Amino acid sequence: HSDFILLGFSEKPYLEKILFWVVLIFYCLTLAGNMVIILVSSKDPKLHIPMYFFLCNLSLLDLSFTSSCVPQMLVNFWGPEKTISYIGCAFQLYVFLWLGATECVLLVVMAMDRYVAVCHPLQYTAIMHPKFCLQLAILAWGAGLVQSLVQSPATLQLPFCSHRRVDDIVCEVPALIQASSADTTYNEIQMSIASIIFLVLPLVIILSSYGAVAKAVLRIKSAAGQRKAFSTCTSHLLVVSLFYGTVTAVYLQPKNRYAQEQGKFLTLFYTVATPALNPLIYTLRNREVKGALIRLVRRTWDSQNN
Repeated sequence: HSDFILLGFSEKPYLEKILFWVVLIFYCLTLAGNMVIILVSSKDPKLHIPMYFFLCNLSLLDLSFTSSCVPQMLVNFWGPEKTISYIGCAFQLYVFLWLGATECVLLVVMAMDRYVAVCHPLQYTAIMHPKFCLQLAILAWGAGLVQSLVQSPATLQLPFCSHRRVDDIVCEVPALIQASSADTTYNEIQMSIASIIFLVLPLVIILSSYGAVAKAVLRIKSAAGQRKAFSTCTSHLLVVSLFYGTVTAVYLQPKNRYAQEQGKFLTLFYTVATPALNPLIYTLRNREVKGALIRLVRRTWDSQNN
């Protein structure tokens, strides 16, 4: 198995130099932001509730997701060397598919959590008890893993063109299918089915649960109550639209030259920008996280000064 060449934006070297710094900054933000969320959620007892348990899972996922592809991306953007070993590419594909699919399921779980919180507040603690939340988290990670174990080997078994050029910035399914010299109908069907299960279906569930949430919120008599309910949901909806908007565009669009070029930017967005923006969206819009962060800083400060 010889190496692959990830073409990236090699026909625009000036763009790659700019992207190198942009990606590096976003990657540092991703590491810092998501680690802070994990730290704050685990250390502050007030945040030991389902919403933050799932948020922790999302942060862990984003950390792993970006770390599986960004270091290689930075190497490729910096120098003329664009190669990635076969093993490296296979590893990237497995992890990428696993974590990408897991995020799709986890965002559904988080939407369901908000739905129960707003529409069935009295039964909330009974329904979303810790054991059930853990089962939901395991379901998300497990479903993603199964999807990766089904689709990755099928993609890697394809015969690739002798030049082994992959017109993308990471080893992901659409680009690898295009780099194959064989008939890829089976793989394309498989990818379409996976897209329906992990992209279309979750999106339908999320949007319908938010439809129900919106109805319930509008029935709340007090304006303050409405605002509080909406604010916990808007941050989640923002994260959902950023992630799904870009991923669906990459996996569900027709394949042509223009789409390919645009696809690289979209891939860049959901691998680099979204994981960096998630912690910001959740913390800036959220009083509880901000409060917990301040308490943590104070405690650390006090312990160092005493």
